[in-house]
Amino acid sequence: MKDIAKLAVQAAVDRGVDYADARVVEQKDESLRVRNGSVDNLSSGQTLGFGVRVLASGAWGFASSSRVATDEVPKVVERAIGIARASARLHPNPVVLAPVQAFIDSYATPMERDPWSVPLDEKLGLLFEADKAMKAVGKDVITESSLHFFAESKVFCSSAGSMIEQKICESGGGISATAVGGGESQQRSYGDNYAKAGYEWIERLNLAEQGGRVAGEALALLDAKQCEPGTTTLVIDSAQMALQIHESCGHPVELDRVLGMEASFAGTSFLTLDKLGKFRYGSDIVNITADATIPGALGSFGYDDEGVPAQRIEVIKQGILAGYLTSRETAPVLSQASNGTMRADGWNRIPLIRMTNISLEPGEGTLADLISGVDRGLFISRNKSWSIDDRRLNFQFAAEIGWEIKNGRLGAMVKNPVYTGITPEFWGKCDGIAGPEEWVLWGIPNCGKGEPMQVAHVGHGSSPARFHDVKVGVGSW
Repeated sequence: MKDIAKLAVQAAVDRGVDYADARVVEQKDESLRVRNGSVDNLSSGQTLGFGVRVLASGAWGFASSSRVATDEVPKVVERAIGIARASARLHPNPVVLAPVQAFIDSYATPMERDPWSVPLDEKLGLLFEADKAMKAVGKDVITESSLHFFAESKVFCSSAGSMIEQKICESGGGISATAVGGGESQQRSYGDNYAKAGYEWIERLNLAEQGGRVAGEALALLDAKQCEPGTTTLVIDSAQMALQIHESCGHPVELDRVLGMEASFAGTSFLTLDKLGKFRYGSDIVNITADATIPGALGSFGYDDEGVPAQRIEVIKQGILAGYLTSRETAPVLSQASNGTMRADGWNRIPLIRMTNISLEPGEGTLADLISGVDRGLFISRNKSWSIDDRRLNFQFAAEIGWEIKNGRLGAMVKNPVYTGITPEFWGKCDGIAGPEEWVLWGIPNCGKGEPMQVAHVGHGSSPARFHDVKVGVGSW
């Protein structure tokens, strides 16, 4: 892999390009799903190829091939250069890259147990055990349990002098139960969390131990009261906060969206350049970071796909917009160096600015403390559906389950809790964030962006948080 990458970069340099990099990438994945006591899906895949990116005549060119061979390299390089030269004819402003240091390095995911060494019977046995635990509560409940594993070996070489090898492994899984009755269905889930780790991550999720609770709550939701429309104090659990952060903060701080360079799939951004350093995004207690250095987090890595080291940066500081996710091409607009967020989802895709681990920093106290400060309100858990406009401003999210809060205590269960808001107004109403003991890091393996769409694996950490004067319930607005 290193030889191919070196050969590609040297061939491009010999042709007189301004810059070149090459990635040789091998990926494999495995998915298992048990549904209603039977194996519903068992699949695996593997792919290998290389991609070459060049900057020539002030424009980018990219080409790739699944044939990893020395005689294939000149063809791919020639194609990339041809695309760059053709693009330059229509490119009004030559691309300027922020400087980058050369690195000769390697990075590997911390891992205790290789998922591919775990017998298939053991993996399926765990899923059947979780399925059985859910079925024990209600035979008519629709049950589903799943595991997913992903591994990648990647070599990056650049004309800036870098040669970087990275090996990652990701594991995740979850269970869900769907109850049907009275003309409706209600679902509860657990897990659906991913990490850069081995099979030990699956063992720590304790999927089977949660099966009874998950199925029981799905059934109970059928008879629960409907979420009443109105304006109330809303306490949101960590899992739902991950989605809130992803949609209303993570995407809008991607600088390519801000600059209008990328709008496919998830739109642009309301966090325009004039707002940097002065726009009030949230209340004073809202601090959001982008940190690709957290061990085991799904959005962590050693280096991005431009050879820039993983970093931790402030995105929102005491409620004020403090930074963006940048690349070597976009960072010069801010007179900065890249903060290392360019990633591609495979050898045949160009890198894009992607979220790393975008997290709400913890506050103080516990979830119980947040709830105890509420006379009348609502506590909600886990995302059910979401909708947000293409500038990431107006949103509506629905959660799987909720509970009334009365006089500082949890009360009756409610179903179909929905809340809506405008991003800076909503975050401005944040008046409580639980402390580090409640902080959970969630891995989301399916963040879409670009055209053709690329799927990124990202992370979001949060403690439960409290917001006042939030509109809830269908029809409340």
